[in-house]
Amino acid sequence: MTVFRRHGFRRSSIEETAEAAGLTRQALYHHFKSKEALFRAVIERVHEDALADGAVAAERAEAAGGVLADIVVAQVAARLQAFVASFDGSPHIEELFSEHLLQARDLYQHYAALHDAQVAATIARAIRRQKLALAPGMTPAILARYVELAVNGTKSAYPSMRPADAFLRDAEAMLRTLIAGAVAPSKPKKPSPSARAVRQKRGTRK
Repeated sequence: MTVFRRHGFRRSSIEETAEAAGLTRQALYHHFKSKEALFRAVIERVHEDALADGAVAAERAEAAGGVLADIVVAQVAARLQAFVASFDGSPHIEELFSEHLLQARDLYQHYAALHDAQVAATIARAIRRQKLALAPGMTPAILARYVELAVNGTKSAYPSMRPADAFLRDAEAMLRTLIAGAVAPSKPKKPSPSARAVRQKRGTRK
């Protein structure tokens, strides 16, 4: 990723990448038939790492006793942060994001689907452990889909997800609002028979 980050996609070459990796041009061509194939492999690794970071963040938030919104926000934010960090410092970030979609749109769609499934599993596990209920008509899969749509909506306001702090802050606000509306209100607990008896006795003494 170093060469692409430094020179952008268009100005990078197989020769520069081979030199940075300590390989000959022929050795690199043995693994990647073109610059486009190399770029796709790099992007795939970025997606893999981001997905793994999201899963770890969700587990940590859950272990720390976070509520559903905390857990989902941690998972999504970690994935986004990992993706943004992979391009961090590049003067060609807009070009790299554009080429990412041109050269590897199928990878983007594949990993977006994997992330949806991962978030849906996280939601299902959290609501089960926390004894929550989702609003009528809402399921973990539907909520996960809405999470992805909320993130995509925030991306539209922040080209190349920059500035990163503002993008992540607004994405978190969108997600917390979405999740708050997706969880069914908790039902008031019915008083136990003994508690009702105590209240009744108190009432008869007046």
